[in-house]
Amino acid sequence: MASIRVENLVKRFGQVTALAGVSFDVADGEFFAILGPPGAGKTTTLRTIVGLEKPDEGDVYLDGERVTDVWPGDRDIAIVFQNLALYPDKTVFENLAFPLKRRKLPKDEIRERVERAARTLHIEPLLGRKPAKLSGGERQRVALGRAIVRDPKAFLFDEPISALDALLRLEMRTELKHLQRDLGRTLVYVTHDQVEAMSMADRILVLREGTVQQIAPPEDIYHRPANRFVATVVGSPPMNFLPVTAARANGTLRLRHAAFEVATDTAAGVDLADGDSCWLGVRPEDVHIEAEGGGGVAAKVYVTEPLGGETVVDLQLGGRVVKALAPPTLQLAQDQPVRLSLDARRLHVFSEDGAALLSAAGEDVFRLSVAGS
Repeated sequence: MASIRVENLVKRFGQVTALAGVSFDVADGEFFAILGPPGAGKTTTLRTIVGLEKPDEGDVYLDGERVTDVWPGDRDIAIVFQNLALYPDKTVFENLAFPLKRRKLPKDEIRERVERAARTLHIEPLLGRKPAKLSGGERQRVALGRAIVRDPKAFLFDEPISALDALLRLEMRTELKHLQRDLGRTLVYVTHDQVEAMSMADRILVLREGTVQQIAPPEDIYHRPANRFVATVVGSPPMNFLPVTAARANGTLRLRHAAFEVATDTAAGVDLADGDSCWLGVRPEDVHIEAEGGGGVAAKVYVTEPLGGETVVDLQLGGRVVKALAPPTLQLAQDQPVRLSLDARRLHVFSEDGAALLSAAGEDVFRLSVAGS
């Protein structure tokens, strides 16, 4: 096993800065995900760790040893690419054996390693087939097996299951997590899919345009996002943002919206002055729809999106669309007036430029009241 440390990586391609001072640590045996949209610098980070790209600035360390200038083949790191890169003219056995033959290992050891990897991945019946005769999930397992046979210190995965259909992705997420635990190896996993990162990783690095936005366990990324970008990238549907104005008096911070007000007495260190504009964030599952005529904030149904187990409801509130999650049994019509409430224990406050200022994270931090009540 191995720990990985990346210090102040800078990588430029002409006038484009792909990485702008990226730093992070991956602990020995950790499942570490790098999450971000296309163009965020995820693959460049991975290629720099393995040695396929040389950074313009910064260093890469493996087990505390600087490997920035070490040839990729000597870093003892296995990488699985999105395109899998299987040899079409070779059988599964030959594909698995190829990296071992290049190292000139004895034939008996090669066969033993290949068969052991095949048993681990349940692909023993496929050893005589060629990639063209395999399904997408089977090809994925072969690519994993080719990395496993090397018995490397660490694995790097570059969106390895993004080309699979939804059902296979679900199956492979489960298998990858189980496999990493069984092997006990350090794994760095690059993805643009927040479900993959949230469901598998011990920690997540959120990357945007080559800069680190946040590094934290999945639950902290979700419940305590560092800024609006992180809050948007993680969560489906993403977090709602409502414009509010700050008002301070007698140690109390009030956040005023045209339809409601949120107050808190625990915001002494929050950088908001009287009259400042900011954003109130609330996730769709924390927006609760109530019958018209009851309490809560007046809103109107814009459109509904039934998803089987739940319904996404788009609501018009103060000239903006707010998304809520409702049970499938709740029948709503377009333009129907409703009342909604916000879970005050799950609210977030962001500055006008998007930095997180305060998150309730399940605690009684905020008090919510309806305007005019």
